[in-house]
Amino acid sequence: MKAIDSDTKVVVISGGTGGFVVLSGLKNYFRHITALVSMADDGGSTGQLRDELGALPPGDVRQCLVALSCSPKLRDLFAYRFEEGNLKGHSFGNLFLAALEKVTGDFSKGVELAGSILRTSGRVEPITLDQVRLFVDDGETVTAHERDLEGKIFANKRPKVWLEPKPAANPAALDAIRQADLVVVAPGSLYTSLGAALTVPGITQALKNSKAGKVYVCNLVNKPGQTDGFTVVDYVNELERLADEQFIDTVVYNTRQPSGQMLKRYAADGELPVELGDEESLEKMHFKVVGADLLAREAWSDDSRSDQIDRTLIRHDSNRLAKQLAELGRTR
Repeated sequence: MKAIDSDTKVVVISGGTGGFVVLSGLKNYFRHITALVSMADDGGSTGQLRDELGALPPGDVRQCLVALSCSPKLRDLFAYRFEEGNLKGHSFGNLFLAALEKVTGDFSKGVELAGSILRTSGRVEPITLDQVRLFVDDGETVTAHERDLEGKIFANKRPKVWLEPKPAANPAALDAIRQADLVVVAPGSLYTSLGAALTVPGITQALKNSKAGKVYVCNLVNKPGQTDGFTVVDYVNELERLADEQFIDTVVYNTRQPSGQMLKRYAADGELPVELGDEESLEKMHFKVVGADLLAREAWSDDSRSDQIDRTLIRHDSNRLAKQLAELGRTR
């Protein structure tokens, strides 16, 4: 039985499945975890609740709550997705969070209450409490909804990303960063998830000023039309360009190659594994690179999502990744 670190304060910046994987593993190693969640999601169930109820986006918040929950039955309940009727496509958790926002009059208080009900080993904080939309300008067109970016091919592979209206950072998110001993930027969509989180004013300045170790977990595969050919170095450079700050200390990347069958399946969709890149250029970088076997061995169904059940073969193993991050946390 592993000992759980009861002193180290860990912050995870996420939006989507990558955060779910990181948090699911980290809760077995650390007691003090705060998940800071991107709030630009406007697709599927979340988008419908935003449009019809004026609710803040619950989907990514729900995923983080489910990941940190210590109650298997409640995890299943919050992840349950209706498959028929007027509620088709909605998860119970999304509806519950939208209802809590209405009852409490405060989305943040609703999230805190949901965390108590789910018995989470950590807390979840929206990175902003403002209603925002994600804008991306690739040099030819401006896209004003995250849901429209999923299959978009960028004319310029270094697009401009911003939020409207200009949001204020959630004070609780800023406090969490200031008090953190370790900050983990979870893998995820570079522009729609991480970009939407890091472009909130004040967040990256807080990261730069923090004495915490800042670790970025690099994606496993590139996104067709948006990050084709990106190496580990490219991901970090782009992440820090979006943040307008050099704040990453360490990058963790996977060294294990997927099987030929997996690679063939992904290559058919234009999704190729992220390579390390030129080692000479790495020596000149301001961050350290740590490679490890982080690849899951089995197929995975992400039932935490409500809009659809995504099945993926190439994914991070929650425990392998958490063990590597815990080792980095102990060396601080």
